[in-house]
Amino acid sequence: MSDFGRSVEQFLTSLTLNVKLPNGFSVLDPYQSSDVQSVIHQFCTTYYTGSHKRLSVWGINPGRFGAGVTGLSFTDPYALTHLLGMNTEIVGRREPSAEFISSVIDGYGGPRAFYRDMFMSALSPLGFIKDGKNINFYDDASLKKDIVPFVLSSMRTMIDAGLRSDATILLGSGALKAFFKKFIAPAITFDTVVYLDHPRYIMQYRRRDMDRYTQQYVDVLKNV
Repeated sequence: MSDFGRSVEQFLTSLTLNVKLPNGFSVLDPYQSSDVQSVIHQFCTTYYTGSHKRLSVWGINPGRFGAGVTGLSFTDPYALTHLLGMNTEIVGRREPSAEFISSVIDGYGGPRAFYRDMFMSALSPLGFIKDGKNINFYDDASLKKDIVPFVLSSMRTMIDAGLRSDATILLGSGALKAFFKKFIAPAITFDTVVYLDHPRYIMQYRRRDMDRYTQQYVDVLKNV
């Protein structure tokens, strides 16, 4: 495993969130699971080799049926075995955002080509649950503000580990974009930030245009 792969594995499996959560919130932390730890090790050993700089691609936070189960952003249990070839007992249903990103990875040239060039994560690598449902950190005003130091620290750790500092991709053109511009951009400066519609939005509201959005993603990722 390269230094980058080791850094990613160490980062993900040692995450701690020192934030007082609003009433009714709990942390979604898949990395305490030995099955997830095994997947992370396999993934980093297989796909995060080499010492070249990767382009960062950021989502919001893990959800219950994707990264909240697998530990890998925009990756559901189906993608673990059928796309990435991971040896795991993690099971679960297909998740729309993961399904879309699977099509992007395929259009890019497959997982080895994609992860050779890209690092996919979330601004908050830990997720949140309220009333048994996944919730985005920016949906609560106090959490949105209190989580900023954790987001900045996580991003800086990964940038230092081997990410490009000149450009980044953000998967969100609404609330996530506003959060990034207000709280992140003043502290971590990129020459180029490209905002794309979030996969969940595409699959929920623009699914009939999935092929067009897939090609848009592939073109943007390759161009940047």
